[in-house]
Parts: sequence; C-alpha cells; structure tokens
Amino acid sequence: MKRGIDYIGVGVGAVITDEQGRLFLARRGPLAKNERGLWEFPGGAVEYGERLEAALKREIREEFGIEIEVGPLLDVVDHLLPEEGQHWVSPTYLCKIVSGQPRILEPGKCAAIGWFAPEEVPSDLTVISRANLTHYLERLAQRAR
Repeated sequence: MKRGIDYIGVGVGAVITDEQGRLFLARRGPLAKNERGLWEFPGGAVEYGERLEAALKREIREEFGIEIEVGPLLDVVDHLLPEEGQHWVSPTYLCKIVSGQPRILEPGKCAAIGWFAPEEVPSDLTVISRANLTHYLERLAQRAR
C-alpha cells in the first residue's frame, strides 16, 4: 500500500526564510512522486511513529544538507491531486536555517533550488505551495498593520 494513493498520506512542509525575508523554494525533479517540474516549499512524508517536527528536519537534512529550526505552524492544507490519484494532508511550518548552505542532494527529486522575494516567487507552484504562499502573505500583511 502506498501513502497518498491507497490511503491519505501525511506530508510536512517548511516555509524557510532568510534574513532578507526571501523564501527558499525547490523545483520538483523527474523522480518526484507528483507535480514534477513545479516549484515548492520543501518537505516530505512523515514516517510511522515519527513526530512532525522530526520528519521535517530529517527531510530537509536529507534533501538539502541543512539543519533548520522549526517555528510556528503556518497552516494545514488538504493536498488533493485528483488527476494523479493522490491525497495528502500537510501541515507547514515557518522555519529558519541554523546551519549549512542548501544544496541539492537528491537530484532525481529536486531539479533546482533558489531564494525568492515574496513578490518574485515563480507562478508555477505546486497546489499546496500556492496555498502556503497565500497564507504566508496574509500573515505578513497582518503583521504590517
């Protein structure tokens, strides 16, 4: 049985920001489980018995070689992909890098990485990353009031 296909999968995501307020994004590679070629806030699947924060730190370490600090919860989104026959539920957290420089460690899963100002984020985002970006921008707007 496969997560997200035979039963609802749980994924976890990171909106990673730097000191300039830029957002870290990764372009999904040819071996990604879904939404290949689109930009996303990185993350991955939660393993059985694994806590959300531990899963997120593990995924980011495995894929990009960095250690992150997991901050507050940004949102929880139903990641529905009917054309791909997948359903994931994904909490996404606000995060910061505490050590290392991001690099692609799994090139099949990730084709590119980059830092983007919120207003310069590419438009070709995954379903969940579009929702995360909307919620992130709403949070920024509330803080500016």
